[in-house]
Amino acid sequence: MSKRTCAVIAGLLLSGAICAQDSSGINERITLKQCIEMALDHNLQVRQNELQAQTNEIGVQQAKANLLPSLNANGSQGMNSGKSIDPFTNNYVDQNVSYGNYNLVSGVTLFSGFVLQNSIRQNALIYEASKMDLQQSKDNLTLSVLLAYLQVLSNEDLLVIAREQAAVTREQQQRLEILNRDGAIAPSALYDVKGQYASDQLNLVNAQSALDNARLNLFQQMNVPYRRNVQMERLPLDTSMNMYGVTSDSIYHTALEKLALVKAANLRIQSAEKGVKVAQSQLYPTLSLSGSLNSNYSSAATTSTILNTTDIATQNYILINGNKNFLFTPQSTFSFSKVPYTDQVSNNFNTSISLGLHVPIFNSFQVKNRIKLAKIQLRNNELVAQSTRVQLQQSVEQAYQNMLAAYSRYQASIEQVAAYQVSFRAAEIRFNAGASTSVDYIIAKNNIDRANINLTANKYDYIFRTKILDFYQDKALW
Repeated sequence: MSKRTCAVIAGLLLSGAICAQDSSGINERITLKQCIEMALDHNLQVRQNELQAQTNEIGVQQAKANLLPSLNANGSQGMNSGKSIDPFTNNYVDQNVSYGNYNLVSGVTLFSGFVLQNSIRQNALIYEASKMDLQQSKDNLTLSVLLAYLQVLSNEDLLVIAREQAAVTREQQQRLEILNRDGAIAPSALYDVKGQYASDQLNLVNAQSALDNARLNLFQQMNVPYRRNVQMERLPLDTSMNMYGVTSDSIYHTALEKLALVKAANLRIQSAEKGVKVAQSQLYPTLSLSGSLNSNYSSAATTSTILNTTDIATQNYILINGNKNFLFTPQSTFSFSKVPYTDQVSNNFNTSISLGLHVPIFNSFQVKNRIKLAKIQLRNNELVAQSTRVQLQQSVEQAYQNMLAAYSRYQASIEQVAAYQVSFRAAEIRFNAGASTSVDYIIAKNNIDRANINLTANKYDYIFRTKILDFYQDKALW
């Protein structure tokens, strides 16, 4: 969570958990801090970005692990029937033979043109970019929840104004009903005020509907079920409402340095640059070292033991003084037995080690085309970053102009309310004294009512606009 999001949550003056409704019937209350926390916990886009960041983190871990040697054990067990080769003697045998082969193989890349090292850096940058995407989604959601929360407060103020307007008209209607019963006024004056009271009641219904919709929108931003009885804690608003004291150029340059969206785009450029180096590294030879431990077993393997040896005459002879002397040869008698499994595995054990060199000469232009594609990706990321900066500048300039217009409307509304307050007080005094008509009174009342509504709406609109500019500068939103 960025310092902006932390400041939004930690800097709130109102705190406390959602309090359940007690026996006295007090409604539950919720703070802005809790709204933001619930939104961050339940938003599906934030969760998806978190999963993507976790996926990219695993990519970094795997890129680092690729530097380590590999170690694999293999084994096979089988049976031959009929005429086959005895794996123990490599002679043909005509019997059922069960056999087994076992080996342990290890290998490590000694040099590959720095492919592995550049892959680590590339994946690390991708991971950092995904963390910036996650932070940006959290910041966007925080801003959306804040604006939705302020919209609720704005509509609550408008509802209060609508009630006060209706109350004023109701009091005037009650006064005129008494005067009408006494015949002190023309009946048309009473019905004019009754019509105005009906209009005020309609405005009250519309204000309540607008508040309900604003509350519903806030709960939708939090992605939680709507609860009508939950009340929003009021926020301490700045009553001075001074002009925003930062220029649009300053806001834009600050956003370039601090906004997670811009950081993510820059990190993807750096990642693409490493991608080009990864592709270029495949032009270099690869030197690898490998070794293995091997052994095998055969059920046909036997061993012989000499039982005795005797001399047996042969047909061969030598002449000595003209006499034939036949030759004797020793002949041994053997006993045969199966070679035990463990003895075979031990006796057949052997090792091997090799140093391999792979030199790329021609591979259907695959490496060359990979380099071209990597450079295209780099150029595309550069264009995305450039587009991000352009859109950011346009958004800042538009937001700044909206702020200026909102401030002007707010200042004009203050003057308008001040003027219409004087006008309405004078009209009310004249009407109560019978010196003016009900039409004049209603016109004056409608003027001050609209002015108060515009003042409240323009006040919150200006607050909205300033919070958006604060967002671009990574400032605390509250």
